[in-house]
Amino acid sequence: MNRVLIFLIALMGLGISSCSDDRVFEEFKALPTQNWAMEDSLHFDLSTVQLQGNQSLIAFRFNEEYAFSNCYVRVLSQDSTGTIIENKLINVPLFDSKTGEPLGDGFGSTYTFYDSLPFQLPNNTKKVTLLQYMRQNQLPGIEAVGLKILK
Repeated sequence: MNRVLIFLIALMGLGISSCSDDRVFEEFKALPTQNWAMEDSLHFDLSTVQLQGNQSLIAFRFNEEYAFSNCYVRVLSQDSTGTIIENKLINVPLFDSKTGEPLGDGFGSTYTFYDSLPFQLPNNTKKVTLLQYMRQNQLPGIEAVGLKILK
């Protein structure tokens, strides 16, 4: 009986110690109307984050009203003076190109998908702005967009 108890305690301790926080920053910007308009700039304040070549992810929370298989996003990074130091256009797939199934995890008709940025944010980045670049004024079905920076 004692051996079993010691084994269970050791197993629980191992499980608890293996759970670690893998991110230094994560934030979602909700779009209350579930419509991402061209003029909706989503700003993320990274002034308290120390970037040192960290991997960054972009996240989408979307539903079945989203009519496209992907989303083009302009990613602007700015330094502490507000000067744009990086201006990149990225393509984020939201649906599988072969099956048409939504990518990411879902509950009901809402899905959350994380995709890595194909570049590293410069170390002196203090603010990131995301703009939708889909040549359509409104993108219905986008509930929130987020940014996650890993350790």
